[in-house]
Amino acid sequence: MSTVLLTGGSGFLGLHTTIQLLERGYDVRATVRSAKRAERVRATLGDPARLQLVIADLLSDDGWAEAAAGADYVLHTASPFPAGAPDHEDDLIVPARDGTLRVLRAALDAGVRRVVVTSSFAAVGYGREPGDHVFTEADWTDPTADIGAYIKSKAIAERAAWDFARETGLELAVVNPVGIFGPVLGSDRSASIGMVSGLLDGTFASGMPRLAFSVVDVRDAADLHLRAMTDPAAAGERFIAASGDGVWLADLARILRERLGADVPTAEIPDDVLREAAKTNPALDSIAREVGNFRHLSAEKARRVLGWAPRPLEETVVDTAESLNRST
Repeated sequence: MSTVLLTGGSGFLGLHTTIQLLERGYDVRATVRSAKRAERVRATLGDPARLQLVIADLLSDDGWAEAAAGADYVLHTASPFPAGAPDHEDDLIVPARDGTLRVLRAALDAGVRRVVVTSSFAAVGYGREPGDHVFTEADWTDPTADIGAYIKSKAIAERAAWDFARETGLELAVVNPVGIFGPVLGSDRSASIGMVSGLLDGTFASGMPRLAFSVVDVRDAADLHLRAMTDPAAAGERFIAASGDGVWLADLARILRERLGADVPTAEIPDDVLREAAKTNPALDSIAREVGNFRHLSAEKARRVLGWAPRPLEETVVDTAESLNRST
């Protein structure tokens, strides 16, 4: 069976993707940033015979040639995500772009069959007024627009990946997930999980911001990566990973009340109140930029081209909440 190099082995998406690769008989070589993270992966997954953990950091050239040697495919799921606003946007943009190119160069030198890069809907649907437009894979975020550093970093990194593939002939496919939810396996979780945990733990007790976002289950996102890795039709294509159109945070609260009987907020914070608060609290800036915005999108391409069939939104939300409750 083929060997797959997976970057970001300790991450939320990386762990679920590793599980599916192993279940389907692949040998997996997963990169982690440190020995401590390797220990966390083993604590979560055990020590499967076909899983090898290697240390390689996106910020350094060390270890990437060895990690890619002999691999048939590369799944690049690793990506820096900020704990807070960076001091300068380049603190995010440079690692995201250069780290992606570092992995692609190692893959090219190793002669892999195909690389699948995990980008984001952030590289698709920002830098313009949402309106009634339905975003598809034909859309690109404008990195010159007034957008946050993380969003800009995803657009620039994905553009750099496509440029590299065109220049070198490396076979590339890209997956653009929306907010990734689903069962948590360890301490590494997607930022989107904070929406559900915030509803459950009282973070939004004083009111929910009027935030809209789309959802994809981590198990479905992992499955789409595997389809993009092997399906001939995926070569040279990008695929939005979303279970459906956008939802409001209040919709998640309703699902948790109705399906689990959870004591979650019902009140929403007026948009103007939140924007005013952000003027004196920079931590609220990214939220204030997005309140009231609703982006329509379509993930029809992944369904049509790759036969992808994501599970319903409510199942994902319930499974996310139940896994959070078990982990506390």
